[in-house]
Amino acid sequence: MENITDGKWDSLPVKLHDDILQTLKELKFTNMTPVQSACIPLFMSNKDVAAEAITGSGKTLAFVIPVLEILLKREEKLRKMQVGALIITPTRELALQITEVIGRFLEKFPQFRQILLIGGSNPIEDVEKFKTHGGNIVVATPGRLEDMFRRKADGLDLATAVKSLDVLVLDEADRLLDMGFEMSLNAILGYLPKQRRTGLFSATQTQELEKLVRAGLRNPVRITVKEKGVAASSVQKTPARLSNYYTVCRAEDKFNTLVAFLRQHKHEKQLVFFSTCACVEYFGKALEILIKGVTVHCIHGKMKEKRNKIFADFRELKSGILVCTDVMARGIDIPEVNWVLQYDPPSSASSFVHRCGRTARIGNYGSALVFLLPMEESYVSFLSINQKCPLQKFPPVKDVVDVLPKVKEMALGDRAMFEKGMKAFVSCVQAYAKHECSLIFRIKDLDFAALARGFALLRLPKMPELRGKTFPDFTEIKDTDAIRFKDKNREKQRQVMLAQQKDKETEKSSRRHFVKNKAWSKQKTRKDRKKKVAAKRKLNEGSDVDDEDINELLNDTRLLKKLKKGKISQEDFDKHMDAAGTSKHGRAATSHDGSDGDGE
Repeated sequence: MENITDGKWDSLPVKLHDDILQTLKELKFTNMTPVQSACIPLFMSNKDVAAEAITGSGKTLAFVIPVLEILLKREEKLRKMQVGALIITPTRELALQITEVIGRFLEKFPQFRQILLIGGSNPIEDVEKFKTHGGNIVVATPGRLEDMFRRKADGLDLATAVKSLDVLVLDEADRLLDMGFEMSLNAILGYLPKQRRTGLFSATQTQELEKLVRAGLRNPVRITVKEKGVAASSVQKTPARLSNYYTVCRAEDKFNTLVAFLRQHKHEKQLVFFSTCACVEYFGKALEILIKGVTVHCIHGKMKEKRNKIFADFRELKSGILVCTDVMARGIDIPEVNWVLQYDPPSSASSFVHRCGRTARIGNYGSALVFLLPMEESYVSFLSINQKCPLQKFPPVKDVVDVLPKVKEMALGDRAMFEKGMKAFVSCVQAYAKHECSLIFRIKDLDFAALARGFALLRLPKMPELRGKTFPDFTEIKDTDAIRFKDKNREKQRQVMLAQQKDKETEKSSRRHFVKNKAWSKQKTRKDRKKKVAAKRKLNEGSDVDDEDINELLNDTRLLKKLKKGKISQEDFDKHMDAAGTSKHGRAATSHDGSDGDGE
């Protein structure tokens, strides 16, 4: 089903509950988007739905409204501990956002209880919350939800609670699979009843997603929603009201250009994407100092409890900067984002589209700008062909000043900043090496010295990619050990560690000297031993002991061993010894006579 037109909510072939229409009016959603007008009637008429629509097209309401309508039409009312609807989404931020939307509707439906199950908090707290308040609508991330199914020993029998399930929604389903949740999803699906409605919503279709459709949906209606004016032969993956730009600058100028751009757009709301958590930590800290009078927030996947609060705070801002990784690239709806800036191109082309989709959402206008190095310019053509995402060249940013000396000062003034820079550089190089589009983003083409200057590094880190290379055009500050932490406790700990390290090195050094002396004495002993062996050999050469005597000696030794082991008696041993003694004397006499005769 394609090219579904939008319209007023009362134009739907199915009638919506009056309180749902009232809430839509309060939220100022007067018209439906194409994905909403396509999905809501089908979902409400007990069809499984697999919907593909561009990012920012209003998919959340396309499943929230049918979920509520299905639960309202239940013959038997849901009890506190019965789950009627389950919505699974890949990130905490997206789960929070969905919970917020559902919460607005539930103000008019107090009979339903909603519960949010996401990481970043103590699972036992979630267990207690569920037991106390219940949860008819569960919004969850896969990891925490799977964990909750295993909490029977803590008093939560979620497997029994979901037996009443009417509807399952998998939001951003392609991302759920990208993030490695396939095993968790399969485990969760195993607990759910087969008689249910299922909706699967995504921005892209993949082979892995097709497997999930076959496993989780029964005869689904497939919906592909395109924007108006898009030719049938093409598949536009970014919103029509999004202006997509690129700019090319050298590695040394990249951060200076970003700072100049942000300073010129202080009164707007902007997302700045970096490739790694370490880059967010480092450049985010630098931007806090360099962009005066603007709120700068940082968010990445390694943050735990703080993430939810930062996300909520930034959503409330009228203007500001959010420095982030791809944790913010999917499904997140932040009101009135003016610019999406991609400082590092993402590791996959599909992520590029999803990053851009954080602006120009649900009919609004927005802009996106990606920063490329000169050797990466062919990425523009690649995106146009591979992702149907054409980019225009952005006019050169004006009034660019060199802020890198200021960043170096920050690193010299605080060891924490110096260490952040080193980690950021290492993580950036490693991410570059793993880029999906390796024909364009080739690590062998990277100018490491220029990149390090662009990071305002004081020295180059020790890492495999730089081993055996020299960089005469990079000036290092040699004594970086002298840089102190601003945090007195951290500096105190560092000094203790340095002292311990010095003691160890002294101990190792003295050990090395000891080993050398020992080795010399061993060599001397070996020489002495050689001399002794030579002298013994010389003595043996002049000895009158013949082979027969040696054989007899060996026989006597063997007999003694047998006696000790109890294999022969003392009497047998004595007999053998007496016989051997007689034989020896006889031979000795013969030998003596022979020697006299020889003398004659």
